[in-house]
Amino acid sequence: MYMSELRVIISGGGTGGHIFPAVSIANALREINPDVEILFVGAEGRMEMQRVPAAGYKIIGLPVRGLLRPLWKPGNISVLMDFFKSKRMVKQTLREFKPQVAVGVGGYASSATLNAAYELGIPCLIQEQNSFAGLTNKTLAKKAKKICVAYEGMERFFPKDRILLTGNPVRQSLFNDSLKREDCAAAFGLSAAKPTILLIGGSLGARTLNESVMKNLSRIAASSVQFIWQTGSYYKKEIEQMLDVKGKPGNIVVTDFISRMDQAYCLADLVISRAGAGSISELCLLGKPSILVPSPNVAEDHQTHNAMALVNKHAALLVRDAEAPEKLIPLALETVVDTDKLQELGKNASAMALRDSARIIAEEVIKLAQQKKS
Repeated sequence: MYMSELRVIISGGGTGGHIFPAVSIANALREINPDVEILFVGAEGRMEMQRVPAAGYKIIGLPVRGLLRPLWKPGNISVLMDFFKSKRMVKQTLREFKPQVAVGVGGYASSATLNAAYELGIPCLIQEQNSFAGLTNKTLAKKAKKICVAYEGMERFFPKDRILLTGNPVRQSLFNDSLKREDCAAAFGLSAAKPTILLIGGSLGARTLNESVMKNLSRIAASSVQFIWQTGSYYKKEIEQMLDVKGKPGNIVVTDFISRMDQAYCLADLVISRAGAGSISELCLLGKPSILVPSPNVAEDHQTHNAMALVNKHAALLVRDAEAPEKLIPLALETVVDTDKLQELGKNASAMALRDSARIIAEEVIKLAQQKKS
């Protein structure tokens, strides 16, 4: 599969859910083709402008922004002007860099980049993380030679003959077979013998998940279950102040950020999480039982669609955001001590996992480059 003089543009970002797959694809390309030249294109001021260089790749930023909702808002005139300006800028970059393939992972920048690439005759590949396709990828689908997806049934959004079911590339640092439960428990100051719930709301946190814990502190304190609670950086100070007043139960470890997610997942018997595509892919690959609380504040309610793909196969439980403060913690405390239920959820989640996603996508990128070269 090695190809000499391979050059690839990868574009997208805005959230970790777009950035992690993009970097994973780049890493897989580099593993197959150590001499590959990769250039990222992102949106100015978004997190990819820091995360991509930290991963060891060069990135350029475009002044591109997302459309305002509803679409008839007057401000969208300037959004469109920035889009066309970005498209002109990236066209110049494409002419100078001369990539054989352009890869889009969703997000504002990928629309301008892949539209420009298509007009210059550069083959395009898009990667859709969610079970409900985003607006950017839906509009790019007709211009893409290959569409890599993580869920079945995506022909309702994309041309069937171009779809490849690959799964979502995830952080490889999570897969550590050498970890022992006792060591992971000690790292968090917890017991290896007690049932453990990991509650994660993302790097910024999730207000509803945090409210659900605060409302049920006494119930948690009275249980034999221990919690690792990632509050997120945005809510850390507020929660610390509230716990100073109410008292923090001894069976909860509170942290705004978990640097060793591999240890947290290893110890967790049950995971409570939002239903972002990346999180779900990790849960399936690790075979972790979970309760999913889809965020209501996302485009096309795609997190609910992601969650239902698992729920319909008895691979996860679901609690609606509006019902979480009342129902989430009681359900979690009941589920984490039900070994048969945990086994069923974990087994079914693992059966849904699609492995080696990054390498499969990287191989498709190289195939497109070879076709262009020939």
